[in-house]
Amino acid sequence: MVERAALSVAEALIALGGNVGNVRSTFDRAVAMLCDGDEVRLLARSSNYRTPPWGVTDQPLFINAVIAVATSLPPRDLFTRALKVERAFGRDRSHERRWGPRTLDIDILAYDDLILDDADLTLPHPRLFERAFVLLPLAEIAPERLVGGIRVRDALARVDTAGIEKLPCP
Repeated sequence: MVERAALSVAEALIALGGNVGNVRSTFDRAVAMLCDGDEVRLLARSSNYRTPPWGVTDQPLFINAVIAVATSLPPRDLFTRALKVERAFGRDRSHERRWGPRTLDIDILAYDDLILDDADLTLPHPRLFERAFVLLPLAEIAPERLVGGIRVRDALARVDTAGIEKLPCP
């Protein structure tokens, strides 16, 4: 009899954004692709929020959401999976305007309490605490979660949420 080693499971927080096409439908399909129920299992999903553009302001409003997942994938493999899902919805990071319009943006915000800083992936996400459009949906599903030693609800209290609107369920 062969015993399988137990896989460790991490909790990851993942942000979704987009402002091109039917973003809410894209989110539904992207979450289904990302969360296969085996290596990545959906734990929670925030509401969708309509948000002003950040970085490049001369573009349509965005829709943002956050999910929490349980995953047996290492962080870089989860990141690779997220990039594949983005590409499946027509995103090509190498040929787009930074912070410009996109069908789908997937960012890993945190992976357990891991601190990682390399060329492709920084955890926790380096601009997490500057972005109300991420903190508001994150606080909906994980207000007490500590990320980088900061409680999500406390981080949200320090940013301006003006112009962000929680969308009704479709």
